[in-house]
Amino acid sequence: MDREKIEQGVRLILEGMGEDVARDGIIDTPRRVAKMYFEICKGLLAPEEDLLKPIKGESHDEMVLLKDIPFYSICEHHLLPFIGKAHIAYIPAGKIVGLSEIPRALEYLAGRPQVQERLTAQCADLIMNNLNPKGCMVVIDADHLCMSMRGIKKPGTRTITSAVRGIFRSKQSTREEMLELIKLKTFS
Repeated sequence: MDREKIEQGVRLILEGMGEDVARDGIIDTPRRVAKMYFEICKGLLAPEEDLLKPIKGESHDEMVLLKDIPFYSICEHHLLPFIGKAHIAYIPAGKIVGLSEIPRALEYLAGRPQVQERLTAQCADLIMNNLNPKGCMVVIDADHLCMSMRGIKKPGTRTITSAVRGIFRSKQSTREEMLELIKLKTFS
């Protein structure tokens, strides 16, 4: 990413809106926005470490579900945030990862201009490619500010996407088990 180009672009946008880019409240905005984009779009940079690296010497062959994983991303069509929760399950064929690895992978994939449908599929494909599980399922539930603040202006409309791979696709009871576990109320 090029911080200077981002700053120049923000200045042009502000000027195009009719703002005085030398005004006290605005003068540092291009720098702040560039810094923000470096932070929230870190998924455009190479990951600092390998994503979804299996734990050596550990194995498991029953469902692992991480639910209600908070995330945010930027809609690539309007550069406005979408914010939600992801539910990610996989059935290992031996290989497992540390529990923090899955949210870390989601955060990396969400850290770039995205569409929710692609983000959902990328999460599922990353799990399938790196862990070779019997299957995985990713469900993402998000609120898109591009639908709330502009255009149709329907705040509170949620978009739910899913990506179903392997045994979750071929065996309905496995898919249903995951969906039931998502609904399950646990700790508050």
